[in-house]
Amino acid sequence: MACAAAALIVANSPASALYSGLLAQRVAGLSILHWINDGLMALFFVLVGLEIKRELLDGHLASWQHRLLPGIAAAGGMVAPALIYLLLNFSSPETMRGWAIPAATDIAFSLGVLAILGSRVPVTVKVFLTALAIIDDLGAIVIIALFYGHDQSPAMLGLAAATMAVLIGLNRFGVTRIAVYLPFGNLLWYFVLRSGVHATIAGVLFVVTVPLQRSPGRPDAAASALHRLENALHPYVSFLILPVFGFAKAGVALHGVGLSDLLKPVPLGCALGLLAGKQIGVFGSVWIAVKLGWAKRPAGTTWPQLYGMALLCGIGFTMSLFIGLLAFEDSTLQDQTKIGVLVGSVLSAVAGWTVLRMSPRPPPKLKAETISAQTPRT
Repeated sequence: MACAAAALIVANSPASALYSGLLAQRVAGLSILHWINDGLMALFFVLVGLEIKRELLDGHLASWQHRLLPGIAAAGGMVAPALIYLLLNFSSPETMRGWAIPAATDIAFSLGVLAILGSRVPVTVKVFLTALAIIDDLGAIVIIALFYGHDQSPAMLGLAAATMAVLIGLNRFGVTRIAVYLPFGNLLWYFVLRSGVHATIAGVLFVVTVPLQRSPGRPDAAASALHRLENALHPYVSFLILPVFGFAKAGVALHGVGLSDLLKPVPLGCALGLLAGKQIGVFGSVWIAVKLGWAKRPAGTTWPQLYGMALLCGIGFTMSLFIGLLAFEDSTLQDQTKIGVLVGSVLSAVAGWTVLRMSPRPPPKLKAETISAQTPRT
């Protein structure tokens, strides 16, 4: 958040030319901005992929019973914002390409707001939001792979497939040393980068092959390659890659930007998609699923708390900005996307925090029982 704010300040100061020039500087044939988008963000997607795989195999999403309600909520939370964006951009084929921008939830920022609220929010809300956001991330990855590639090269795709086959072979033959996987992971990234599919997808494909070792009575073995790689990457992604990405992407010049600019189809579609679409899609789908008896409401939660959580799902900073970069090549549309995402995310964060802050605390007895029943293994 601080880096995004710093980028806005710098982009609207006399240092704006220096900011733009720095990002445009070329290193080893690519601009610094290109290295951030295709290089550093590939590592971000590796971490996201590791978290998704761990949760699906051995975490909150390990059974269909636990996947159902967050899966329904995530689907609703992706469809409703996309429909709102498409409705507002229906007359412009060029801007309709950004339909997926408000469909993404930023798990780091949304959980960060919950962390600020502390014990006022039951742990089951945090667990549910984590599961929902992980499925949402998976959906965003699929969308990027299917809809935001360009000029695909069959030869490079073939080499990427061959490299992937080697990685799968290592996994099937029981190789557990992560150092053996990493060189092939680098090759996979290069081939995917040159293939026309966005390079960040290589990070997710690589993760599919990283082994998660299981042992009797302790399936989430802390010594497994997946856990070791996740623990190694986490501080670098959290404290280096995401701040650098925020500083590189949030810098938009606001000189002369007024209300009329916010009402243009792209920023309005992004902002309303995040603020209105997410709460309608997430809360509405959860309410319908519970009322129809498809799933039960998370233990120890109230409807106001789930509504506040649905509002927090409208924080779409990292993934939304990233999809906006892929959707539009025109710098004007990219800037409009940034404005819409920033406005929608900030309003969603403030609204979600307010609703959860005003929601009554869970009864102490129920809260204690919920924590003991729902706290994940560590």
